[in-house]
Amino acid sequence: MSIVIQYRLNTASSAEIAEHLLRCDAHFVPPLSGRVEIDNYARKIANKATRFEAWSGDKLLGLIAAYCNDRDSRIAYITSVSILQDYVGKGISNRLMNQCVEYAKAADMRQISLEVAVNNKPAIKLYEKSGFVAGKSDTSFVCMHLSLTGSEAEHE
Repeated sequence: MSIVIQYRLNTASSAEIAEHLLRCDAHFVPPLSGRVEIDNYARKIANKATRFEAWSGDKLLGLIAAYCNDRDSRIAYITSVSILQDYVGKGISNRLMNQCVEYAKAADMRQISLEVAVNNKPAIKLYEKSGFVAGKSDTSFVCMHLSLTGSEAEHE
């Protein structure tokens, strides 16, 4: 039996986001709980980020949280990408990423940026598949950028 997935924008509450992030915690590289206090982070995402969500019934399966509000630099920033482990590999992250990119373009952003752990190969592969290219890196994290204007010169 296949599940029905609904894609929504900005419907998850901070409690639903926190529950989802806790369920995904061990699959973040490094684990999210070692970097942030998840309840506070979920509240910040609920209050300030644009959220691209995949749902099955009342279960949040996937989430991309992005800030598309920097009108000066016109750079959107993806702060979180998470899919429940049982739903990885089903195209959910690709669809959410496409929605995020289209939203950022419509919001007149010129670039989307994110940071990812250098050893998180599956995430890097997803971002590269979506057109992101690596920029600055240190021993732990690499910055990746997607130009929305078609010019590589936009990457910082």
